Amino acid sequence: MFNWLRNKLEPVSLLPEPRRLPMPFIVGAPRSGTTLLRFMLDSHSELAIPPETGFVIPCSQLTSRGTDLERDLVETIGNFPPEAPAWQDFGIPIDALRDKIRQTRPLTVAGGVRAFYEIYAARFGKRRWGDKTPLYCLHLADIEKLLPEAHFVHLIRDGRDASLSLRNLWFSPGNDIATLARYWRRAVSTARSQGAGCHHYLEVRYEDVVLRTEDTLLRICRFLDLPYDPAMLRYFERTPQRLQEHRERTRTDGRVVVTRNQRWRQQRQTTQPPDASRIGGWKQAMSPEEQLQFASIAGDLLRQLGYEA
Repeated sequence: MFNWLRNKLEPVSLLPEPRRLPMPFIVGAPRSGTTLLRFMLDSHSELAIPPETGFVIPCSQLTSRGTDLERDLVETIGNFPPEAPAWQDFGIPIDALRDKIRQTRPLTVAGGVRAFYEIYAARFGKRRWGDKTPLYCLHLADIEKLLPEAHFVHLIRDGRDASLSLRNLWFSPGNDIATLARYWRRAVSTARSQGAGCHHYLEVRYEDVVLRTEDTLLRICRFLDLPYDPAMLRYFERTPQRLQEHRERTRTDGRVVVTRNQRWRQQRQTTQPPDASRIGGWKQAMSPEEQLQFASIAGDLLRQLGYEA
């Protein structure tokens, strides 16, 4: 009875939302350098960016209120993805999230989601937070609707290099060039289309992050209303420690999806300074037939982005 009344009478603020500091969302087709950029920005003294989340979209679909919303937020955030939850990556006790959400008033879905990021940033003594989940590139409009402070940094890499880097990894959609080309095209074109309708959207080239690192980070900091911190250039000094968060991922039935060592090898390049040799590798690694096949599917987008095709 009392829970029912509480749900019905949950206070609703009539005051306008306060202006919130920009929250970066690093998005892009997988293997476009989003983890590299995450560790660069995470090295900033004011900003903390967790491992990939994924729960923002299912949270945005919640419609419950009051104590039901408290429960649903904790379950959705703490058990995503349902088949192989990633909660242990964040290093936060689930009770800490539950308590923080319970203290959030008035409680909204956005407030509950922000509670997670605030707790995560507090682990490192930082006052600002962001996100790096590549495939949020398919959901920019939904994220902005939930979190108006979202500032999308769309990292774009030559689709042929990105596809070759993705090939054979545990989360690849397939190993044939046609599948990989369609996957890259959909991710990039969807983000660009939705980004055109967002209030805060910035396209950044992976090649610029690697070859013109400082200038590119200065540009991103201006976009985020964030003072420049030269520690971002030394990100690789912190990366080995930060990668310790990436734990073994197991299914609810106990089967291993990916080991901790596999995840470390997948991200090992981020423990070194930017490597220019990773640009244009497709010219040697792709057969002429594969190059033609990729061009037939995504060549027009490559050309629009200024890549040779």
